[in-house]
Amino acid sequence: MNRQTITETEMDLIDALNWRYAAKRMNGQRVPEEKVERIKEAIGLSASSMGLQPYSILTVTDDEMKKKIRAAAYNQPQVVEGSHILVFAAWKEINDTYIDEYMERISDVRGVSLESLADFRNSIKKMVAGNSEQQNHEWAARQIYIALGTGLTAAAVEKVDATPMEGFVPEKVDEILGLPAQGLQSVSLLVLGYRDEENDFLAGEKKVRREKEKLFVEV
Repeated sequence: MNRQTITETEMDLIDALNWRYAAKRMNGQRVPEEKVERIKEAIGLSASSMGLQPYSILTVTDDEMKKKIRAAAYNQPQVVEGSHILVFAAWKEINDTYIDEYMERISDVRGVSLESLADFRNSIKKMVAGNSEQQNHEWAARQIYIALGTGLTAAAVEKVDATPMEGFVPEKVDEILGLPAQGLQSVSLLVLGYRDEENDFLAGEKKVRREKEKLFVEV
């Protein structure tokens, strides 16, 4: 890849991030499944501490389910106006079964023996065992936010609006989706759709961020 191609790629990403906006209203248009799948694929490739990805992501498209989630999300309209809701949910317990399954996955994908992964497996188990359940949950939630950021960027590249949400009652969303039985706790929502230019008064405004010179500090 020559320098010219790299420059064009970089500009495409910056343009996409400048276009990106956490839409306050959406127009109900459905996002094509191929775009949703590419966004999911990007999320699946997101960075994660030790590669464990201690969370699951549920996709909600059912209108009745969206209405229930909206009620648990302080009636924010994007929840029902959007096309897809991605629910990022942390594992409630990071147990040996999850870790052993991860080792088996590494062994299968990379063609290495499980025995060669023993030190890595034990280091993860030691870390998890040394934390409280709350500490492990907070660690899993931090991994979710890395994946959420990747999803926002991927959606921008696909020219799909994506609204991240912490403004909801996790216990209610968990109950609606039956997450406790799955050993999961909701952490964040990501609504995918298309902005409503007519009814979202901020949709056409310039993006406001801190000056680069103040945000980045040389040391």
